[in-house]
Amino acid sequence: MALTGKQKAALLLAGLDAATAAELLKGVDTKTVQELTVEMSYLDAAGQRSARQTAEVARQFVKSIQDQSGFQFRNFLREMLKNTVGEDKARQIQRDVQQLVQKRDPFLTIRAASLETLVAVLDTEHPQAVAVVLSELPPKRSSEILGRLGEGMRVSTVSRMTSAGGITPEAKARIAEMIRQRIETAGAPGQAAAAIQVRPEQSLRRVAIIVRNLDKSIRDGVLQAIEQKDKEAAEKVAALMVVWEDIPFISDRSLQQALRGFDERQLALALQQAPEEIGGKIMGNISERAGERVREEMSLLSAPKKEEIEQAREKLVAALRELNNKGELAFMEE
Repeated sequence: MALTGKQKAALLLAGLDAATAAELLKGVDTKTVQELTVEMSYLDAAGQRSARQTAEVARQFVKSIQDQSGFQFRNFLREMLKNTVGEDKARQIQRDVQQLVQKRDPFLTIRAASLETLVAVLDTEHPQAVAVVLSELPPKRSSEILGRLGEGMRVSTVSRMTSAGGITPEAKARIAEMIRQRIETAGAPGQAAAAIQVRPEQSLRRVAIIVRNLDKSIRDGVLQAIEQKDKEAAEKVAALMVVWEDIPFISDRSLQQALRGFDERQLALALQQAPEEIGGKIMGNISERAGERVREEMSLLSAPKKEEIEQAREKLVAALRELNNKGELAFMEE
C-alpha cells in the first residue's frame, strides 16, 4: 500500500508514546490533529499498520514498536488527544474520528467481529443482507460463516450473492450500519463505513471463491440450488471457482496431479507470455527433464496465435477444475 503524507505522519505518531506524540502536536490546529487521528484509526482498524511500514517512515522507531506487543491503539489515541487538546475536546474529536472512519469503510466493524458473533447475527437476517455482508468479507471467513448457516439460508444467500454487484454503495452502507449495531448489541468489538460498487463478474468471482472453500457436499448442494434458479449463473460460478490466475495459489501436489501426462507442446503454448509467478509455479512442479523439453518446445514456437495460447491454458484449467469437482484440488492458505 502506498502511504500518503498524512498516513506517514500518522504511523510516525503511532510509533511514539502518547506524551511524546502530544508534545509534537502542540501548536498544531485541531483540524490537522483530527485528520491525523482519522488516518491512525483507519490504518489500525483496517489492519494496515505494520512494523515494516513504520520502519520505512522512521527506522529508529521499529524496535520500540516491536517491544510494545501489548500496544493498545485506543488508549494511545485517547491519551494523545487528551494531552493535546484537553479531555472534552478529545472526546469530541474521537466521536468525529469514529464517524469519519465508518464513512470510509462501513464494513470494518463487521470484519473485526468473531466468527461466532457473525454467525449468530447473520443467521436471523434477511438473505439479501447476509449476501451483502459476505461479499465484503474475506472469502475464507465467508465460507466459514456459510458452512454454519442453515441450508435454506445458505442457498438463498448464495443465490443473491450472484447479483450483489447491482446493489448501490448507499444501500450497502445502510445494511452495514444495521449489522454493525446488532454486533455492538451482541458485544462484539470493532470499528467501521463506503463500499465500492463491483462489476457483476467481480461479484460472481467472489461468490465462486467462497463456494469453492466449502466442504464438497455443501458446495455441490449450493451449486445445484443456484442452477435450479439461474442455470447461467451456476455455470459461471462453477467456471470461476478455478481460473488461470489461481495457479500460484494451488498446492504443489494438486498442480502436479493436474500436470501429469499433460502434453508438453500444449504446456509450452500455455506458458507463452505467462506471468512469472505462474510460469515459475508450473515449471517448479514438473521434472527437470520435462522442463527441458517444455523450454525446447517454447523456443521452437514462432509467434503463436492468441487463440492457441488461450486454448492451451483452458485445457490446463479444465484439468484443475476436474480435480476441484472431485474435491481433490487443494489451495494454499489465502
